[in-house]
Amino acid sequence: MKKRNLLSPVLVVTLATFAMASVSVTAPANNSTVSPTVQYVATATTNCSKGVSAIGIYTAPGQRAYSVAGAKLNTLLTLNPGSYNTVVQAWDNCGGSSSTPVKITVGGSSQNGVHISAPANLSNVASPVNFVASATTSCSKGVSGWGIYTGPGQLAYRTLGSSLNAKVALPSGTHSITVQEWDHCGGTSKAPLTITVGSGNPGANTFADLHLKGGWQGYALLPTSYAICASCSPNGPQATWSRATGVSSPSVSGNSAKHNIGGQTQYADILWNNHLIGDFSSQGIHDYNHAIIPNVHNFVYDVYFFGDNLPLSQALEFDINQFFGGQGFIWGHECRIAGGHEWDIWDNANSHWIKTGIPCNPINNAWNHLVIKVQRTASNQLLFQSITLNGSTATLNHLEPSGNGHNWYGITVNYQQDGNVRQQPYSIWLDKFNFTYW
Repeated sequence: MKKRNLLSPVLVVTLATFAMASVSVTAPANNSTVSPTVQYVATATTNCSKGVSAIGIYTAPGQRAYSVAGAKLNTLLTLNPGSYNTVVQAWDNCGGSSSTPVKITVGGSSQNGVHISAPANLSNVASPVNFVASATTSCSKGVSGWGIYTGPGQLAYRTLGSSLNAKVALPSGTHSITVQEWDHCGGTSKAPLTITVGSGNPGANTFADLHLKGGWQGYALLPTSYAICASCSPNGPQATWSRATGVSSPSVSGNSAKHNIGGQTQYADILWNNHLIGDFSSQGIHDYNHAIIPNVHNFVYDVYFFGDNLPLSQALEFDINQFFGGQGFIWGHECRIAGGHEWDIWDNANSHWIKTGIPCNPINNAWNHLVIKVQRTASNQLLFQSITLNGSTATLNHLEPSGNGHNWYGITVNYQQDGNVRQQPYSIWLDKFNFTYW
C-alpha cells in the first residue's frame, strides 16, 4: 500500500536496556557442557503492571537466535561445537528489560550431528566460501551425502561422501546457511551457520543519521488507489501526520525522530520520502553529468525503530529506489504487523506485493534493529539479498525485473507507516538511520 516512485534504505535497530525485576534460567546450567541441541528454559518477572512482553536468547552480542512473546521460554537451539557466552533477555510492556548470562560449552565430535570446522560462525569471508564439515551418526553404514542451503529450500551445493570440503560462490552480504548431512539409513541432521561474504565495501559512501537530515517530505496515501493525495493536509481530516526530531527519550543515540499518523480514513498510509542523490537532491549531490547514479549497484538500509503501541500498525515499510535511463528500480520491504506478521517484497514490474514467508515480529516497547541489503545486478535486475531484524538474518537472494522509470535520475529512500482498519493513531521513533551505497 504505497506510491512506487521513491527509494528507501536498509533499517537497523537495537534493543533498549532498562531496569527490570529478573530473568530466571533453569536450563542450561551456567558453565555447563551441553550437546549441540541445547534446551533453554527461562521465566521472567517484572514490577511493570502490564507484564512481560517478550523473552529471547542471544548466542553472541547482537545475535538474537530466538524470541517469543510472553514471560516464559522453552525451546531447543542447535549450535556448533565451541564456547558461547549466551544471554537470555526479557522485555516488559513499560519499556524495561533485564538479562541473565549463561556460559555454555557445546560438545564436539563425541556428539551426534553435523560439526562445521569452516567457516567460523558469524565470520566475514571471501567468495568462493570454503565449507568444511564432518558428521557423526548412529547409522552403522555412515554418512552418505551433504547439502549446503543458502535459504529455505535453496540448495546451493550437494555432494556425496562421508565428509564435506567444498568451495561455493556466494554474493556479497549476510547469509543464513544450513549445512545438512544424510546417512545410509535414511537419517539426517543439520547445523546452522551465519556468515558475511565480503569483509568490506571499497568505495562505499554512507549517509549517517539520515533521520536527522533535511529533505524529508510526508504524503498521505489513501485507499483504494494509494496514489499520493495532493489535496490532503497533515491536519487531516482524511489522514493526519507529523514528524519531529531532537527527541531524547525514547532514543538510542540521544536524538531520535518521532513519526505520528492518524485520521478518519481507514487503512490510510503516510509516506515519508527523501531524494538523496540526483534530481531534486536534498543533500546537495545533484549528479548533473550522471556519473554517480548509473554506477551504483549496492545499497544497505540500516535503522533502529521503536513503537510504544506496535499492534496498532497495519504495516511498516522501508524502501530503496533508483531511477535512471528510463528505468525504475524499487526495492520495497513491508513488515506486516496487524496485517499478519510477515515480510513482503515489492514486485517492481507488476506492481504488487510478494509474500516471502519470513516472519516479522518486532518487539513492542523496545528498540528494534533492522538492516536491509539489496543490489542492482549487472543485468539490471533487482536482487533482494537479506533482511536482518534484531540480529536474525533471513537470506532471500530473490530476483525481480526492473520496471518503467521516470525521465529523471535519482536515488531516494522511503519510510512509511500504514493505518489499520480503524485508523487508530500510533507513533514510531527512528534512530541511527544510516544509508550506505556503492
